[in-house]
Amino acid sequence: MSKLPRVAVVILNWNGRFFLEKFLPSVYNSSYPNIEFVIGDNASDDDSILFVKQYYPTITILENDKNYGFAGGYNKVLERVDADYYILLNSDVEVSQNWIEPVVAYMESNPNIAAAQPKILSFHSKEKFEHAGAAGGYMDYLGFPFCRGRILHEVEEDHGQYDQESEIFWASGAALFIREKAWKEANGLDEDFFAHMEEIDLCWRLKKMGYAIGYCPTSVVYHVGGGTLNASNPKKTYLNFRNNLVMLQKNLPLGKAIWIIFLRLWFDFAALMKFLIDRKPKDAWAISRAHQYFLLNIFKNARKRKKYRATENQKGLYNSSVIIDFYANNKHKFSQLNPKDFK
Repeated sequence: MSKLPRVAVVILNWNGRFFLEKFLPSVYNSSYPNIEFVIGDNASDDDSILFVKQYYPTITILENDKNYGFAGGYNKVLERVDADYYILLNSDVEVSQNWIEPVVAYMESNPNIAAAQPKILSFHSKEKFEHAGAAGGYMDYLGFPFCRGRILHEVEEDHGQYDQESEIFWASGAALFIREKAWKEANGLDEDFFAHMEEIDLCWRLKKMGYAIGYCPTSVVYHVGGGTLNASNPKKTYLNFRNNLVMLQKNLPLGKAIWIIFLRLWFDFAALMKFLIDRKPKDAWAISRAHQYFLLNIFKNARKRKKYRATENQKGLYNSSVIIDFYANNKHKFSQLNPKDFK
């Protein structure tokens, strides 16, 4: 029997004592044999690292000198980790004992899959999908991300309707399996993103290199979500709107990027007005700040655009508008979307 691939489960921590105490036991009891557990710490000032050292002395701790965010933090940590597969796992995720084996077997049998995710359910409502990843990530032609099991804010219950292994557009950073080779080829995450959508950008770049992204439903994890920034936080609003525009500029063909970003700015303006109507001026200002950042850094991000020799893999791209489908056509479930509109 051939040796199982080496897997490193890497949890990025920042002042996460509560989550580590609650969820580390399930992770530590994972049944996969050829495994290393790593806590990457973004310069926490709580006692989370003391807790790990005291109760989990065999876990490797790699400390960063400051808080580099999700993107920079993982880049700095994974420079010091050697494995065949990295699993980037949020600290607010509960796992089952055999959550690793199915995904590794799936990726080993599909060499072109660079990254994959398990089924992600809600920790607080375990019969429902979780917002950040659900049953695999997709993207519409205007760059709005959505998932099987979650469109915008509407989350479905899991009835086994998405229990098929499948190729997707992006895999969630809450529980991201990625080959070390592919991570290094893509140069990891874009550190300028700090947090939010950096995994979508990474998956898109991998697809442009000719790789595929996969979803493995026989592995299930339970995600709390919003552990670092909750949905109503204006900083989250800023990062989501800012990073989405940057991601479109980086990854779309130039001509397409120009007109799609033009359209997106108008969609964003509508969202800004909605925040003002709802008396959320801080969120409205966050969108304005996101646009200012985007315009001020447009030449810097233009230099990040790359030409790839391989034909871009567009599997998981929805050639329609999920926003119009949701609000105008009353399509709130993935299964209601027109299959012919998917590439």
